[in-house]
Amino acid sequence: MKHKFISKTYWKDMSTPMGKVDELAKEFDDVINLSLGDPDITTNEIIINKAFEDAKAGHTKYTDFRGDPELRAAISRYYKEKFNMTIDDKEIFVTASGCLAMYLALEAILDTGDEVILQAPYFTPYPQQVELAGGIPVELDTLEEEDFQINMERLESLINERTKAIVINTPSNPTGSCLTKENMQELAKIAIKHDLIVISDDIYTAFSYQHPFIPFASIEGMKERTIIINSFSKDYTMTGWRVGNIIAPDYIISTVQMINENVVFTAPSISQRAAIAAIEHRDEIQPDMVKEYRDRIFYAADRIKEIPNMSTVYPPRGTFYLFINIKDTGLSSEEVSEKILKEAHVLTIPGNSFGRCGEGYIRIACTVKIPTLKEAFDRIEKMSLFKK
Repeated sequence: MKHKFISKTYWKDMSTPMGKVDELAKEFDDVINLSLGDPDITTNEIIINKAFEDAKAGHTKYTDFRGDPELRAAISRYYKEKFNMTIDDKEIFVTASGCLAMYLALEAILDTGDEVILQAPYFTPYPQQVELAGGIPVELDTLEEEDFQINMERLESLINERTKAIVINTPSNPTGSCLTKENMQELAKIAIKHDLIVISDDIYTAFSYQHPFIPFASIEGMKERTIIINSFSKDYTMTGWRVGNIIAPDYIISTVQMINENVVFTAPSISQRAAIAAIEHRDEIQPDMVKEYRDRIFYAADRIKEIPNMSTVYPPRGTFYLFINIKDTGLSSEEVSEKILKEAHVLTIPGNSFGRCGEGYIRIACTVKIPTLKEAFDRIEKMSLFKK
């Protein structure tokens, strides 16, 4: 919006497709919303009850600037127990969400004009977050025919003297792909060769179906040049609690702290207490939750296999998203997404929202129960666009 009292930076609309779907969902009173990745399962009662107890016990004030010491200790223990990684307390910073964690990390490392390579298709806020921190986003296409792995020749062709960092996301939103250990090892060699930082967006660690999740920072030589972005939103169905964390070398963490004191001061104390309960009770909380979403995504993938002009990578690799190839329709991602909304009253997100290589795809989030997914695909199958 152009207005004399608005910064010229924001005269151009920078809103993401994620921010627009609410209005689209209101177009019809029977819309099945498969757009946003907001889990429909309520946060586990173990977490809620423990947070309530801690609030009554007085945990309602500012915490330590780097986060509740008990939460930082729990995060450190988790990495040791789960991945045999030693994370020092000074390498941990608790944030008010994974999105804020990404922005703080970028703000801490970027000078104006620095370039950041984004593994694409990417989580839609990445480019704007890079730009807000003064950087220039550069898309690195990954392709379905390459199993959405990082092509090293393509990557190296994008690196120049202004390249500062690479952002990766595995398991990936939106594709659901998971980088192999071999692919990450090759990426590590390039990061060392060109002296780059890797920002690893580790939001869906619990949702890796084919192989156990491997932190990029655990690859040899990478801990000292990796910034890990974590969130409790998806792994513990805690989207509304707004709590995440950064794991990085201590000099980056101290810089992040300095920035954050001028943004939100500290993450919410109650949410941090909830996060402690989540980590400590993860073996009770996560298995049933992960199984539910795994069942949903495999059901959806099986339905897609039977629909003409639709396909997806099979079997699903991770997350609760499916990136559906609709190129055989001959229409653009936006055209297909709009037709599905208007004719089937099912809300999806066009693939080009996630970068140029997302054209020819739509993304769905399996954040509704299987009977609702069944209704959604029953409606889609009736569309002439998807008839044999």
